[in-house]
Amino acid sequence: MKIAIYPGSFDPVTSGHLNIIRRAANIFDKLIVCVMVNTGKNPMFTQEERVELIRRVTSDIPNVEVDYSAELLAEYAKRKGSCVIVKGLRAGSDFENEFQMALINHKINPHLDTMFLTAEHQYMYLSSSTVKELGNYNVNLSEFLPEQIIPDFQRRIKERRQGGNSK
Repeated sequence: MKIAIYPGSFDPVTSGHLNIIRRAANIFDKLIVCVMVNTGKNPMFTQEERVELIRRVTSDIPNVEVDYSAELLAEYAKRKGSCVIVKGLRAGSDFENEFQMALINHKINPHLDTMFLTAEHQYMYLSSSTVKELGNYNVNLSEFLPEQIIPDFQRRIKERRQGGNSK
């Protein structure tokens, strides 16, 4: 069984992320979407909330499992029996950073390869950071976020505006 891992912070999971998930799930027997800890980010949603949001938008994809981890990705992949990391690329600037991470992961776990999937044109500009910025201006988010999670996202934006530090 070929198992791949699609790691990320997914804060929140965007339509671009979902596109990569669907495409990778068509390639591998099992795809683990793993919410990872990124110490450089201050997340809008907790790890548990992000896992639940991803589970909701992938419930129709039978070979997708959603998990979270605070360990090194290369070690997590070894523990899960995966030999492939899937990374989505939006632009050339993504490649340099992702390529460096792929080399480091391979150094730590020599059985681990990274597969890059380029974003489809309508998602080339899309990031969770961009969606959060747009959310602050009450923009219609239907082209940016899966419909199922827009109410959760809008509720969180409203809580933050009202000073509720509910993550």
